[in-house]
Amino acid sequence: MTEQPCLIFGTSSRNKGQEASEILADIGVTLKTLADVPNAISVVEDGASFAENARKKAIEQALHLREWVLAEDSGLCVDYLDGAPGIFSARFAGEENRSDARNNALLLEKLRDVPIDKRGAHYACHMVLSDPNGVVAFEVEEICRGRILFEACGTNGFGYDPLFEIVEYHKSFGELAPEIKRAISHRARATRRLANALRYMLRDGKLELSTR
Repeated sequence: MTEQPCLIFGTSSRNKGQEASEILADIGVTLKTLADVPNAISVVEDGASFAENARKKAIEQALHLREWVLAEDSGLCVDYLDGAPGIFSARFAGEENRSDARNNALLLEKLRDVPIDKRGAHYACHMVLSDPNGVVAFEVEEICRGRILFEACGTNGFGYDPLFEIVEYHKSFGELAPEIKRAISHRARATRRLANALRYMLRDGKLELSTR
């Protein structure tokens, strides 16, 4: 049996990898995260935007591995907090002892007395695909709008998902079924656009992936 072509996803997050893998599987591409790549490097995320961080992670990892690398940077942007936590979403409550629980608790504290009509927010995801020479071949950003609840609801998802309500569904990402999140989330939207680009690149012979 011929092995499927493999694309490296520049993240160590199994959750993010699983979300993207299910979409890319439809075009016959296997996605591997950095947890599957023993010689991957750790890229410092010191950019000033999701776009800068995503480009940095994709380009530096691609040059190091000499492989096609997909990278993304994503986070939660709260209107009342002028876009915070933004690029600091994963370390909102501090660099040490990072955890979703600490980040969520801090977010609720900062919005403690804010009424529901001022708790608007959106998730953003910026994705970048780099070739082995560090040249960006595809780039996209998508968002998903919602609002921040007064308490966590549901146990699905990760990060701020139990606090992030999709208004049209009257449920948080933590309560929604995974297949619904895969249809409407910021990362899912960006990955679907990436999948369309990959499909054409594979068809036209512009994307040569390894099968390692």
